[in-house]
Amino acid sequence: MEDKKKLSEEDIKNRYITPAMEKAGWRKEQMRMEFLFTDGRVILDGKKGKRGMRKKADYLLYYKSLNSNIPLAIVEAKDNKHTPAEGIQQAINYANILDVPFVFSSNGDSFVEYDRKTGVEKEISSNTFPSPEDLWLRFKSKKNITSEQEKIITQPYYYKQGDKTPRYYQQIAINRTIEAIAQEKKRLLLVMATGTGKTYTAFQIIHRLLESGTKKKILYLADRNILIDQTMQQDFKPFKKVMTKVENRKLDSSYKLYMSLYQQLAGDENEEPFRQFQPTFFDFIVVDECHRGSARDESRWRKILNYFSSAVQLGMTATPKVDENVNTFDYFGGKPIYTYSLKEGIDDGFLAPYKVIRSLINVDDSWRPPKGMLDENGEEIEDREYNLKDYDRNIVLKDRTAKVAKRITEWLEENGRMSKVIVFCVGVNHADRMRQELGNLNVDLKAQDGRYVMRITGDDSEGKKQLEYFIDEDSRYPVIATTSKLMTTGVDCKTVKLIVLDNNINSMTEFKQIIGRGTRLKTDKGKWFFTILDFRGNSRLFADPAFDGEPDEEIDDCEVCGQYPCICPCDICGNQPCECKPLISTPPEPGICPVCNEFPCTCKVKPYKCPNCGEIICNCPLSTVRETPVVGKGNIRVDILQERVQYIDPQGKLMTESITDYSRRNIREKYLTLSDFLNNWTDKERRQGILNALDDTGISIETLREQAKNPDMDDFDLLCHIAYDKQPLTKSERVNNVKKTDYLNRYEGIAREVLSILLEMYADKGINVLDDRKILQVDPFRRMGDRKILKAFGGMKAFDAALRDLRSRIFAA
Repeated sequence: MEDKKKLSEEDIKNRYITPAMEKAGWRKEQMRMEFLFTDGRVILDGKKGKRGMRKKADYLLYYKSLNSNIPLAIVEAKDNKHTPAEGIQQAINYANILDVPFVFSSNGDSFVEYDRKTGVEKEISSNTFPSPEDLWLRFKSKKNITSEQEKIITQPYYYKQGDKTPRYYQQIAINRTIEAIAQEKKRLLLVMATGTGKTYTAFQIIHRLLESGTKKKILYLADRNILIDQTMQQDFKPFKKVMTKVENRKLDSSYKLYMSLYQQLAGDENEEPFRQFQPTFFDFIVVDECHRGSARDESRWRKILNYFSSAVQLGMTATPKVDENVNTFDYFGGKPIYTYSLKEGIDDGFLAPYKVIRSLINVDDSWRPPKGMLDENGEEIEDREYNLKDYDRNIVLKDRTAKVAKRITEWLEENGRMSKVIVFCVGVNHADRMRQELGNLNVDLKAQDGRYVMRITGDDSEGKKQLEYFIDEDSRYPVIATTSKLMTTGVDCKTVKLIVLDNNINSMTEFKQIIGRGTRLKTDKGKWFFTILDFRGNSRLFADPAFDGEPDEEIDDCEVCGQYPCICPCDICGNQPCECKPLISTPPEPGICPVCNEFPCTCKVKPYKCPNCGEIICNCPLSTVRETPVVGKGNIRVDILQERVQYIDPQGKLMTESITDYSRRNIREKYLTLSDFLNNWTDKERRQGILNALDDTGISIETLREQAKNPDMDDFDLLCHIAYDKQPLTKSERVNNVKKTDYLNRYEGIAREVLSILLEMYADKGINVLDDRKILQVDPFRRMGDRKILKAFGGMKAFDAALRDLRSRIFAA
């Protein structure tokens, strides 16, 4: 009888665990073995990135087959040196993440079973492992699933050879939605962070509903043409034969899936195009980005949903809204049936992490013009203090715009001048000034292609034509897009590496949408993470508990078209989409309107009646035309006083301390003294453990090296300098210190020559070259012959001892 305790975990699985499950009736096509369900968190590694550990389940067991979409059990295996129960806690953790009802752990002797529904844990023999039918019956019983409901929830997802399959969180979202519909729930809400595949999730939900015959007529609503077109051309492409886009406000009843903008179905009271269909025509409606207003009681688009109220309505959003006036949650059934957050997406390695550079400019807190100072039009500038709330709205400081543009250009020079950038500005005029400044600072590249920097705003038809090229990951141009509101949402540009905030953001929803423009990963294009360059203090919003949760306020929709951002030429500000701030019915003073920022006021929605003459278009003598004063270049000294670089920690929060202090604290928590650290560092495996632990904090050794700006510093010196305040030495200095001792004189001939070469190799490549005798397989040692070298040291053990001694002397020096 074989001794199980000598077997590896892999042997235990192959000889005992898998056969026990096969004996219970589980087929290979029902087992997903070594199931890697995350990609591994991206760790910032200097200017590049690398992957952390991926989460892996030893077995994931499915009802019927892998594409049946119903995972029933997770099994964690251990070798026989462990008890059967030692893997259960890890398995329960994975089961909670994967939403799997039954959990098992085994060491090959027996199984420990845990039922997530009841909380009961028990040990069972290998001969009594439950069959697929046993677990399925228990699953149905606990959820009260009827035979009719079973037909719906077991419908496989769409899959063709070579297609992608749902990620674990998408599978959960799909399954919970289908299950809720099978239970005849009418209002549903899914919350999934930007970049996590909401439209692909919607595609799989719709496919299963159509294939099972549960739903026959489906409406997909969005507020942007680009969202509809991208969805139809990409994720929804398999629906081509049964799908139509609603255009010219005409409806054709012969299709199964209708893709429509809200405004294509809207119109004058009782004459709306949607009334061409009976209220019961649609039995399922998907509302994309539902936080933008369709569920608001006062929204003109609410009547579309009310008219088709008998249909099941699924709201999908990355940023749900909750406040005292409007409750998107309540409309779509209360609590979301599933939430996958930005933090989870970054932690799983499906979304890009970010670092934040906060720039403080000397005039931002306060600037007061010298007495009698004139603007570019020769008008005297009002004598008062101006600050960030004023710049580029109430006054323009061209020197400040130039300073911001210069800092963006410096970033590009450091990180690649063809790196795609979005610059968010206060308004369309500010975006144009920024475009001009950036173009003048990069004239060489702009001369090669005039699209190097483009203003992409609602009022610029030429710029809007370039939007799809900016989004296209294979298109080189445009490289820099200056914008205001147009690109806050619905712009899926996976290769954006820098987001610049030179606008004032007071809406958490808008802030989350803007940050979402950078969260998509594209590692094959060199994008592992993205940078946020903040010139307006907006990064304070990262500290708000609502940032990765539920924001507590609304974005005001344009009251011309009912959307945010609007898609019609807006009568308030004249832009498309509108640049409106929350509408104010009574301005603080006569003259320039605070809504449209124009004189005479052009508002038609909530007209500004002049308090002096009572007219909508004010012509009274008390009001005078006031243009925004512009302070020309060269009149103000503008400097960046301070910059602070912040990274996100494993909890998804921006570090409140420097990465040096953060790393010092983490190292000293594990290694109290330098001696403890040194003892661990000289051992290869324990040294790797130190570096892995550093990675787990979200900061790699290369990121610290970049911060220290000393590429020749040894990893050991870098960490000792940070954690223990030791004066760092370069690798070359350490080598010279060893040579100054009599260490090499203890050896002769080939042995001394080998050690001298090893020291030089350490100086060039670092300590890893001294880890083991595999170094003898590379030149020049390969030419010398490993047997000859080992003989010179007195054998293999003596050579290994010499390597250990050399490592110790290098660090002791």
